[in-house]
Amino acid sequence: MRTNIDINDTLIKKAKRLSRIKTKKEIINAALEAYVKDLDKRSLLKLKGKIKWSGNFQKMRESG
Repeated sequence: MRTNIDINDTLIKKAKRLSRIKTKKEIINAALEAYVKDLDKRSLLKLKGKIKWSGNFQKMRESG
């Protein structure tokens, strides 16, 4: 999808230098991917303590 946006040039330059990614498009896609992964992790962490586990870790380790 094509979108025109105003991006902070200083951040793009820094991202290019740190990541060694060459294009703005690749930097934006990498940043969006990292952001979505972070949000997924946060949503999973919110479930902590809300789901009851009924299994045997020792058996799982032995059979794996």
